[in-house]
Amino acid sequence: MADPFYAKRNPGTGGETHQTPSEGEETVLTTQQGVAVADDQNSLKIGEQGPTLLEDFHFREKIFHFDHERIPERVVHARGYGVHGRFTLDRSLSDYTTAAVLTEVGETTPMFVRFSTVIGNKGSFDLSRDVRGFAAKFYTKQGNWDIVANNIPVFFIQDAIKFPDLIHAAKPAPDREFPQAQTAHDNFWDFISLTPESMHMIMWVMSDRAIPRSFRFMEGFGVHSFRLINAKGEGCFVKFHFKPRLGLQSVLWNEALKINGADPDFHRRDLWDAIEAGMPPEWDLGVQLFDDDFAERFEFDVLDPTKIIPEEQVPVEIIGRFVLDGRVDNFFAETEQVAFCTQNVVPGIGFSNDPLLQGRNFSYLDTQLKRLGSPNFTHIPINAPRCPIHNHQQDGHMAMRNPRGRVNYEPNSWGVGPKEDPATGYRHFAAAENGSRQQVRSATFADHYSQARQFFVSQTPIEQKHIGDALVFELSKCLRPDIRERMVAHLRNIHPDLAQAVATGLGLPRLPEPHPAAIEPRTDLPPSDALSIVKRGPMRFEGRKLGILVSHGADAAIVNGLIETVTAERGVCEIVAPHITGARLSDGAMIEAQQKIDGGSSVLYDAIAVILSPEGAAMLAQDKTARDFVSDAFAHCKFIGHSEAATLLFEKAGIAPEDIDEGFVALTGKADAKAFVTACGRLRFWDRELKVDLDAAGLPA
Repeated sequence: MADPFYAKRNPGTGGETHQTPSEGEETVLTTQQGVAVADDQNSLKIGEQGPTLLEDFHFREKIFHFDHERIPERVVHARGYGVHGRFTLDRSLSDYTTAAVLTEVGETTPMFVRFSTVIGNKGSFDLSRDVRGFAAKFYTKQGNWDIVANNIPVFFIQDAIKFPDLIHAAKPAPDREFPQAQTAHDNFWDFISLTPESMHMIMWVMSDRAIPRSFRFMEGFGVHSFRLINAKGEGCFVKFHFKPRLGLQSVLWNEALKINGADPDFHRRDLWDAIEAGMPPEWDLGVQLFDDDFAERFEFDVLDPTKIIPEEQVPVEIIGRFVLDGRVDNFFAETEQVAFCTQNVVPGIGFSNDPLLQGRNFSYLDTQLKRLGSPNFTHIPINAPRCPIHNHQQDGHMAMRNPRGRVNYEPNSWGVGPKEDPATGYRHFAAAENGSRQQVRSATFADHYSQARQFFVSQTPIEQKHIGDALVFELSKCLRPDIRERMVAHLRNIHPDLAQAVATGLGLPRLPEPHPAAIEPRTDLPPSDALSIVKRGPMRFEGRKLGILVSHGADAAIVNGLIETVTAERGVCEIVAPHITGARLSDGAMIEAQQKIDGGSSVLYDAIAVILSPEGAAMLAQDKTARDFVSDAFAHCKFIGHSEAATLLFEKAGIAPEDIDEGFVALTGKADAKAFVTACGRLRFWDRELKVDLDAAGLPA
């Protein structure tokens, strides 16, 4: 008879080494070595605000195991798209840093940027509701500098030890491997509802920021507070910002769902096409600079990655710009193999004691070893610095270069080989640390609701409605009522109107009591216009796309006027027609179509124009796809230009004469094109939404 103790410890003999407890059974959390864990919420630090210690073997093992969970695609940010570019400095920060990339005005630095979603796999859709990675590698003459940024300035967690739990909860459930690239499920919201520090991030992720119209219309944020270090060894704090010159823009959730069906590569194609058309996107690089005195006076802890510093308090100073205009030669060689590490900094740029940043500094290098198979991943061209490399590192898998001669160590008495240089070498900021070694969360990190409320009240009413709608949609996918109620309890600490709207949308019989708050939420933080997309609209159509639905006999003057006007505004027009060969206009000329109506849904465009002859309108009015073209544009609050005959198609699509609002612009001749394109600069006619969305959060059923 087999020894039962032996069987339990040895797989394949009737037992398991990794035992899953039965439902309701409580067990003690242990390390892989079987050591009981006393604190799984905080990594080991020096004092409450000190750096993370590598002595914390539980944190080391947890992150190590998480980094090695998947091969070969990234565990997170698997679906990405990369592009080359260049950064030019316009203003020197020589008073604050010795980094040449930030001090030498006019210097142009090559760079590579990878945009990505966080949760989905490589084959997921572009338009999932998710955080977008915005990682930038600067190939400076002092070495590679990586800003591993996101399109949202805060994060879900305050300590890196919780990152595996966050991603496990967000990814497909391990027993069923779905849902893919979605957070609308019980596991995610169970974790979030038990993690109050996530509430600020949740406001951002449930906002329109999480469904951007394009990579080109996204902001980027370094998230953490970093340090700049000058020639005297003095340091100040810095936060990095990427601001798109084309302005911000997002889509509606219903629109995102349809875009994913019409073109799952929508964001990739958009960036490719913009560069192909000679209109590469540009961003301003900005910094928020502040000293230790401000850090002490600020209402929140600048080391807390779930907090922002409002631009009204510390303005973003623009110091340069970058343009992304170089497509990759090979996706795998560049986009898939590029390796970003938050620890990649150059002399004059350093780190703060943000515990999430400290953990990322450790984790990313380990991740690259697993993904790329060797410590020599910097030998891959996309990761190789563009400056001389001299060291005594050697051998290893896939080594493309090794030291020459007999000397491969330092110090040596041969008088050859690279040596350290105290004058130009990297110097860490000399911060004084004190305190006992302990696993704690600083009390200065304890306010989880005040900035979440500030974000919500900074939005326009339509953006607030979208946040409520998103919460109702996501929570309605949770099967457990207690999870839904826990989230509404958190929302009561953020804003009563939001909590009530979500409770109504979910059909809760009553409002739950507010979740106990470690610190009483503040209600006096002023709105910040910088947090709203709509308030900062570009008010121009540059970089956007107009879809023009035409039929045989369509007015040539109107069609040509639209194309000329949009092109002059640095926008793009696409002709949509019943046949891909195009249509013969009223002047007898044949205009080629870029899309057949069946494949050219209006969700692919920022605005539409419907230019039809009476015969064309009668024909298309019988076509379901053509009716969807206009009804979707109407439902998504887009501006709609139209010829007189197009009204028949509108009526057949369910758009009654009384529904024709200021978002419709009649086009009677070429001269009307200018007024229409100017109106399109507002991007959406938001006044229409409450009329077309009767299931809006907070509205009566």
